[in-house]
Amino acid sequence: MPDHPIFPANDPRFVAFIRDGFLRIDNAFSRELAEEARTILWRDTGCNPDDPSTWTKPVVRLGMYPQRPFVEAANTPLLHEAFNLLVGPGRWQPCRSMGTFPVRFPSAEDPGDAGWHIDVSFGLENPDFMSWRANLRSKGRALLMLFLFSDVDEDDAPTRIRAGSHADIARMLMPAGEEGLSLGELARNGFAESASRPEVLATGAAGTVYLCHPFLVHSAQPHRGTRPRFMAQPPLLPAQPFNLDAPPQARCPVEEAIVRAVGG
Repeated sequence: MPDHPIFPANDPRFVAFIRDGFLRIDNAFSRELAEEARTILWRDTGCNPDDPSTWTKPVVRLGMYPQRPFVEAANTPLLHEAFNLLVGPGRWQPCRSMGTFPVRFPSAEDPGDAGWHIDVSFGLENPDFMSWRANLRSKGRALLMLFLFSDVDEDDAPTRIRAGSHADIARMLMPAGEEGLSLGELARNGFAESASRPEVLATGAAGTVYLCHPFLVHSAQPHRGTRPRFMAQPPLLPAQPFNLDAPPQARCPVEEAIVRAVGG
């Protein structure tokens, strides 16, 4: 394949993203910003960070946050460079808020949300989330992003990622055209198409960001550690639709991964 205007075809970041469906970026934002953000999040959980007896639920879901530390964390020069690399300059919208936050607490209780899935991206006006949809050109979503606002190791409920599963989802979506498939249709067999894929855990220090192909299959899991996990999973929104019919030299890596998956 010829070199991209985005980056050369043999660039290891390009190769890894096409193969695995994600890039891990260490030190994408500062630990100081992460700490400022956690202070706000702790307040909104209604829990006391120094009193584990107040951590009574396995997960507390918080919404979108437009405050300064969240917006600055999402818009560092390093992340903007990465967005340009994966999606293309001028083809994504800057993040003006950060969320959603499934704050996970140490608990033996089943969190009830640990199934494999993708984050679908349109039809969200339907109150039944299993009816929300995705299509082959990923209408409404340029990237799935995982922002670690606390240190996360293997026991701290890291998101489970099926590396390479974005290709399986692209092949499922190809016959469905512009209408795409609902989450219920995609999940009809529990995402068995990707069950043989290697599993990667989204661990890292606070300030780590995983930039994921929007079709990447992933899952939550119970928290077996000792300190709550703070992570945001916002979308990167597109500024223009993906064009899977563009010539190879004009396709961004997200587009290229889809085209390769469906045999283009």
